[in-house]
Amino acid sequence: MAQRLTVIGTGYLGATHAACMAELGFEVLGIDVDADKIARLSAGELPFYEPGLEPILRRNLENGRLRFTTSYDEVAEFGDVHFICVGTPQKPGEYAADMTYVDDTITALAPRLTRACLVIGKSTVPVGTAERLARRLARLAPAGDLAELAWNPEFLREGFAVEDTLHPDRIVIGVESDRAEKVLREIYTPMTAEGIPLIVSDYPTAELVKVSANAFLATKISFINAMAEVCEAAHADVTKLSEALSHDDRIGGKFLGPGLGFGGGCLPKDIRAFMARAGELGVDQALSFLREVDAINIRRRIRMVDLARELLGGSFIGRTVGVLGAAFKPNSDDIRDSPALDVATTIRAQGGNVTVYDPQALDNARRAHPELAYGTSAQDAAAHAHVVLLLTEWREFRELDPDELGAVVAERNIVDGRNALDPERWRTAGWHYRALGRP
Repeated sequence: MAQRLTVIGTGYLGATHAACMAELGFEVLGIDVDADKIARLSAGELPFYEPGLEPILRRNLENGRLRFTTSYDEVAEFGDVHFICVGTPQKPGEYAADMTYVDDTITALAPRLTRACLVIGKSTVPVGTAERLARRLARLAPAGDLAELAWNPEFLREGFAVEDTLHPDRIVIGVESDRAEKVLREIYTPMTAEGIPLIVSDYPTAELVKVSANAFLATKISFINAMAEVCEAAHADVTKLSEALSHDDRIGGKFLGPGLGFGGGCLPKDIRAFMARAGELGVDQALSFLREVDAINIRRRIRMVDLARELLGGSFIGRTVGVLGAAFKPNSDDIRDSPALDVATTIRAQGGNVTVYDPQALDNARRAHPELAYGTSAQDAAAHAHVVLLLTEWREFRELDPDELGAVVAERNIVDGRNALDPERWRTAGWHYRALGRP
């Protein structure tokens, strides 16, 4: 008999995991404390944008393999395997991760576990968390040691979450027993049968894999953006530099795109939490370089504002600015730590009249930043603008016609924050084109 799965927390990670596990044939029950979110998911409506996920959600609701609830009693009775997929945000005013939601999950679930089961953490946590939770789980659960813990970090990329769940590039499991390993191997058989590697480790190694991966990716992004700073000073072209570097197999071209830098709900908070945990472990110097990675990333936003101000003669006061992009990356409606909105709000604070357009993130942006104006299209956001800023590299922005956009602006000034446009095409159309790290 196949294991019955529960997924605790139905945000971006949890809703995706629940729907995709049901797609693989498992019976899945998702739980969240947010009754409105559960109602929307039960009706087949995603509370966020993710390409390709909603049809999977609806299909598995219809075939009965997927359900949602707010009852921990129901979850404990139903599930053989419980996946923890709750958030671990940055603590206000600190670098450390806030473990409240993870700890609350164990507090609510453990006392209801009366039979053998496996609790699997997928949330990104500070190293050492799993060992602490395993002891607490065994202490609080009536099933005692039969309620085991494992750690199975997620590696989702927003915009590609379905592919990354159903066909990941690797599976990592941190376990302390043969039984836990056996259960996880059974769950992931469809993937390992495709040849996807499954790496078995202890708890701390599994916890470190995710934060180490994010630290490396953030470092690579900030490296090329540091080179962009040098290129601007030396009148060189960082896009050509990046292209040349990418042909070296030891370096590669992924995450080597110079521009406005990273944002979202993972990389910024994860590298800060990693630094905080290293300090607690007494090895803060080992990760001190991540402070500069973070600083470089923030400087790109400041430089973007500076470039736009330079094009306007030194001041935003009384000038109109069209902003293309609100999400932190394309194919997402996630605005957490969005570089685009950081730039937009900074310019407004300096006296600019800012109008923002994004294909998917406008509702979230409006709720978070009602002080900004919002357009219904790229042309609407750029209407009467003295400068246009491309801040999220949506395909529709990359494919804009410079003559069509030029017909609606007050002045043909554009700053390409993602190095997504062809400079010659825009300059030929009469635009004053600037970009980060380019002459």
